[in-house]
Amino acid sequence: MSQDRQTAQEMHVQPEEDPLAASGEKKGAPEDTEESPLCPQSSPLGYREKHTQHKGSASLVWGAMPGMLFGKKRDRSLHPLDLSWVFGYNSSLAVHSLMDGEDRVLLYVSSHTVVIHDILRNKQFHLQGHTNVISCLCVSEDKRWVATADRGPDALIIVWDSYSGVPVRTIFESHSEDGVCAIAISQDAKYLVTISAAAVQKVCVWKWTLPTEKAICSMELKPEFGNQDYVIFNPQNPHEFVSNSKTQMIFYLWDDSGLQYGAPFLSNQTFKCLVGQFSQSVFHFNNTQVLTGTSAGKLVVWDMDNPRTLPEELPAKPHGITATKVVSMQKESLTVLKVLESCIVTGDVKGQVKFYDGQLWLLTIYSHEKVGPIQSISFSTILRDPPSALAGSSQPFLTRNFILSTSDATMFHVATDSTNFETIMKEAKKAVNAIACHPQEPLVAVGSHCGLLKVWEYKQTQYLVSRIFTEAGIQCLSYDPEGHFLAAGFTDGSIHILDAISLQSICEEFQFSQGPVTHISFSHDSKYLATADENYSVTVYKRVLQNGSRCWEHLAGLCSHYKPIRSILFGVHSDSNEPRLLSLGEDQQLVEYDLNSSIKDHLVVTHRDRLEQAAVPLCLTWYPQLSTESFFLTANNCYKMKLYNTTTKMCRKTLLGPTYGSPLEKIQILPRTSSADPQQHYLVYITKDKVGLQMLPVDGNPHKSSAYICHPDGASDFAISHDGRYIFTAGGKERTFMKWKVNLHALDAASFLGGEDLIPFYNLLDGGREGKFFRELEDYFYYVQLCNQGIETLEKRQVSTHIPLEEIPSVMRAIGFYPSEEEIEEMINEVKFSKYADTGEEVTKINLGDFIKLYINHRPAFGLPMKTIQRAFQVLGYDNKKGDKVIDRGDFLFLLQSRGEQMTEDELAECLTILLGRRSREGGSELDTCDATGAEALTEEEIPAEITAEIFVADILGLHIAKSERKEQKEKEESLIYKGSES
Repeated sequence: MSQDRQTAQEMHVQPEEDPLAASGEKKGAPEDTEESPLCPQSSPLGYREKHTQHKGSASLVWGAMPGMLFGKKRDRSLHPLDLSWVFGYNSSLAVHSLMDGEDRVLLYVSSHTVVIHDILRNKQFHLQGHTNVISCLCVSEDKRWVATADRGPDALIIVWDSYSGVPVRTIFESHSEDGVCAIAISQDAKYLVTISAAAVQKVCVWKWTLPTEKAICSMELKPEFGNQDYVIFNPQNPHEFVSNSKTQMIFYLWDDSGLQYGAPFLSNQTFKCLVGQFSQSVFHFNNTQVLTGTSAGKLVVWDMDNPRTLPEELPAKPHGITATKVVSMQKESLTVLKVLESCIVTGDVKGQVKFYDGQLWLLTIYSHEKVGPIQSISFSTILRDPPSALAGSSQPFLTRNFILSTSDATMFHVATDSTNFETIMKEAKKAVNAIACHPQEPLVAVGSHCGLLKVWEYKQTQYLVSRIFTEAGIQCLSYDPEGHFLAAGFTDGSIHILDAISLQSICEEFQFSQGPVTHISFSHDSKYLATADENYSVTVYKRVLQNGSRCWEHLAGLCSHYKPIRSILFGVHSDSNEPRLLSLGEDQQLVEYDLNSSIKDHLVVTHRDRLEQAAVPLCLTWYPQLSTESFFLTANNCYKMKLYNTTTKMCRKTLLGPTYGSPLEKIQILPRTSSADPQQHYLVYITKDKVGLQMLPVDGNPHKSSAYICHPDGASDFAISHDGRYIFTAGGKERTFMKWKVNLHALDAASFLGGEDLIPFYNLLDGGREGKFFRELEDYFYYVQLCNQGIETLEKRQVSTHIPLEEIPSVMRAIGFYPSEEEIEEMINEVKFSKYADTGEEVTKINLGDFIKLYINHRPAFGLPMKTIQRAFQVLGYDNKKGDKVIDRGDFLFLLQSRGEQMTEDELAECLTILLGRRSREGGSELDTCDATGAEALTEEEIPAEITAEIFVADILGLHIAKSERKEQKEKEESLIYKGSES
């Protein structure tokens, strides 16, 4: 710590007129008349807090005290998954010290969650309410009120009570399009100011204690002001605040009538020296100046016009702000600027914290070699007495400890009476993509792209050991089934096999992958290790005996796919205990390898099977043995889950999967817990941003699954504890991972409440069980029976509840689902062989209930949108003179006979005669022939030379186009006409 008293060099600049300054007089903070003697003066909620309609939360807030958050008993979660712990944090946002001393409590942001962390007691409390990643936050002066905001769809502003953990105010649709990039709370904690993240930024002032969704005042900023990403209130006047971008400072003055601003005109001549980019600004405690830190280590001093000092009879002068001088503080970039009582505090990229007096004379410095670029400084609210050695001395003494947060994701606690920098937390500073759980112990290993590998004991949440790899980032991790080894795949294609406890390498690294390793897995007997990389290759390593000891060696590799590999999966052959290896790619190929026949540098492929016709398979796992037949389970990008026979690779079932905004990305079977029903199995999955549970067997019932937002910016991986009690999700570029506690009874209850048998499936039909669609389906079902018995027969009708399997396609098409020939074959085989493994007999008919399930599971999850057909025309067609994507009539007929499921000339003639003959009959003409000659004449007459997607759907197929899609098409046509007329 340096106690030298030194002055900083000042460079005066010529004040310039502010042409952007708006007219208006600064107004002081009006006296608050809303406080009630029944409500504590520290609460900005005033009378509303005592008499709010939400009596439960009101009582919690009213009786809340500092430190009580972790003392109250947590109720048992009613959700299938409960967030238990958050590891890592957003190091680009501030960390705040809520309590210091005996209770060291911090507040920080991890992804979309605000974490209140009691460091000494090792406890966390989570403030959950945002669905997007939190982009900014602020804390009131007394550390009670916390305001957070996010960026993304349906952005929110939420004000929390940090004493009770209750959200006391939520503002919807504040900046709904792009969210919020900066937020500040006034000294009296009654007002918020927010700045939107849009291209044209909007500034809003809110009195958050009022039950209204409207801001008190707002205004849009000019784009030339740059991206205003920092804002702060005047502590002595809540009606004044300033914001800054990297290049522009703006001063604001507001009242109930509106918001005014003044932005000084800045040019190369404004400052007579190199200033750099602006970082943060503060109001000087003298209330007449604003200070702004810069990347060149300077402070820009701005003088505020202060009309409050003028006589009342004089006209108000325009309010504004002008740069009067630039003070060179140091060479290093200033990243943080704060005011503490009568001190100006700076933090810089070298990890130094400096304290200055009001004249910018240096008072003291706190620094340490292990501290990186400072991102935030937060001071304790507890005042300490100076030590006796400094009593009566002129040597400066700071009475508040503080928390430092650095941009490299490290937190420090600094006691101002010593030079001790205590490391509180050191987390990943780059993407966290790799995570794995130990197969026998409560350990979880996490790796990041910065090369940091950490192992935690997750029951007590204790950090155990870590290792840093400087050469490359960690992309994937896997423990072997015995728990002796931990294998790590890296972004440079290398493989490290480590001791599972010490993390020391047990052999030399392998470098056989040409791209980043994306997947890594051990065989059940720990004899093989397989990896997949971004170059679509699978590489296998084998454990061998050399010189009396076991070691690993490279066996072989193969570029077995031509699109990204989504899964590699080890299993066991049913007729032996030998390992079985499969890989699944986005090329729709499932590749099986023969490990026994593979030799050095030659990986043998046993089978290649195409699993999908059009969809893209995304993940793969072994299905539990719930019947005599063995399956593996896949999920694709169309929200479908499919069961395939492990031997024949035949698709045995297609089922509707969870539909929570994005398809399933990864799946695993949940290990059984001691308290779980031994007959019940569960599946764990992640989507793009959610983690969820699915009850097995999968049958398409939506009430059997549940999902929760875990990482709004993208979940990269997940792992399950060996006892099935916890799920861990990795947040990728969010640099966090989360621990979720599993509560299977809650999912069982939700499934029970959703109804049994066919009730959940009736609700998935348009109109439900009593709707028109169901009645039409019944009519079609019984009409098929009439047709099979003969429409004109005079014999006694045999009413049945079944129809023959060969009639399934006709009924499906009649109710609006048009499956391909391959899909028809899969549907029929699914029913035909549904009991074959148990009875050895084929099923030849289907009842109405099973048909409804078949329809629900096979139809497109969200219908067939017009955009899908338009995309096909964009690929197959060309732009005509009007700018529309069209397909030539001849090419259209040729494609139907030569691509995909090819139609014969007779089949095409029959279809076109039926489709186009319908329109001819509606026009009054008759055409009964369906030969090629009749179809050709009808084609030339009814089909235009150029076919658009809309013509194809409405005129050829005769399908209805939704109004919303017609509107989009009309707007597109109008825009094209406009462009044409303009040109």
